[in-house]
Order: sequence, then structure tokens, then C-alpha cells
Amino acid sequence: MKIQLWSDDLLTRTRLESAWRQAGAEILKPRDEVQPDLVVVDLTARDALARIERLRAAHPTLEIVAFGPHVAAEALQAARAAGASAVVTRGKVLERVRARIAPAG
Repeated sequence: MKIQLWSDDLLTRTRLESAWRQAGAEILKPRDEVQPDLVVVDLTARDALARIERLRAAHPTLEIVAFGPHVAAEALQAARAAGASAVVTRGKVLERVRARIAPAG
């Protein structure tokens, strides 16, 4: 699975990318020309909602997972309205995506 992560936070980015690589994912750079299977957007990143809207408009079937702090209920709802396929809290995003990389079974 090819994953593209949009996060301005280096610590978050490093932690998530490392875990997903260990689970077998290929991590794409934000400017890679390869089409990802999954895009994960940190809602604390600049222009996060606009990025989700652009991705959804350009790729109607692309899987987009947005994540943010659990106390940011409005941002989580706005991400769904912007076109995110799934919205999860920051504490759940690592496992939610890892489960998609290596499904149980």
C-alpha cells in the first residue's frame, strides 16, 4: 500500500511513517507523482481542509483519512464535510491506518 501523509509536525510525521513502513507500507513524499492508495491528512497542518477538498475533487474515489485532536470536534466534522473518507482522533490514526496495511486474517 502506498501512503501519502500530509503533516507539518515532524514528530508526528516521523512516528507515523516509521510505524507504517514497519507494517509494510510504502511512504510517498508529498510531491511524488505516484498515485497513493491512501492519503492521511493531519488537520493541524496548514490548509488541511482545502487540501482535502482539492484531493476529493481531483480523485473522487481516493481514500482520505483525516485526523486531529479529540477536542477539535468541529475540525473533525469539517474534514468529513470537506470530503474525507474517514475521520479519526490523533490517538487512533496510527492503528487505523496500520490495520488497512496489514488486515487481520
